Amino acid sequence: MRRLDGDPTAAHPLDDAALRNLYAYPDNLTRPWLRINFVSSLDGAAAVEGRSGALGSPADKKVFGLLRELADVILVGAGTVRAENYGGARTSEALRSRREAAGLSPIPPVVVVTASCDLHPDLRLFTDTTIPPVVFTSARAPEAARRAVEAAGADVRVVAQEEIDGPSLLTAVAEAGWRRVLCEGGPNLFGRLVEDGVVDELCLTWAPVLAAGNAGRIARSPGSALTPMRRAHLLCDDDGTLLTRWVRPTALEGDGDGR
Repeated sequence: MRRLDGDPTAAHPLDDAALRNLYAYPDNLTRPWLRINFVSSLDGAAAVEGRSGALGSPADKKVFGLLRELADVILVGAGTVRAENYGGARTSEALRSRREAAGLSPIPPVVVVTASCDLHPDLRLFTDTTIPPVVFTSARAPEAARRAVEAAGADVRVVAQEEIDGPSLLTAVAEAGWRRVLCEGGPNLFGRLVEDGVVDELCLTWAPVLAAGNAGRIARSPGSALTPMRRAHLLCDDDGTLLTRWVRPTALEGDGDGR
């Protein structure tokens, strides 16, 4: 990967240390910083046949893993967990060591956001993980559904009365002590967070493909919410993949240097 913006004479390949610096969270955070990560085709498809994996590339997968390495916690909507058959975060001894050296837990927990608590116990989320997942749900979720998810091994936390909106989600994250937050979708959760004005940054990969089909955008919500963003960097890989990072300018006020 190379950087396309900035000094054109410094467009040399980026090593792992340089990538970590480019994607570092702001220093001295006093509240949760909400980072969203998505991949899209050139014509705007967020998935192919219901899954985003077909849009991935070696560069995108590398950044996907790096973002997880830097995060305190991974948020994901229940629809994405079901569609992508999510498991727990992968780890290695080297990764554990780097996280612990940075003051993070050895493995980032996966937190599923679902107002209904509709999660089947056979999902890889429960059967293929090193640490138990956390489930943020609402008081309206059926008691039987909550008990089933708890029996499957999840830490179930009621964080809202009805729908889980942006403020209630961030309050729950803050109460858990997490600051570096990585949200991996899906589009409905992302759209709600944009509409509620709580997104601090977007890491967006453009895959060098056209997809057509009827796939939706990376963010969906009933209403629109125009949110200005500032480009933090633009990277490219030899296969044409473009990797971008966008930050909400007002998010940086009082929250570190915004690297």
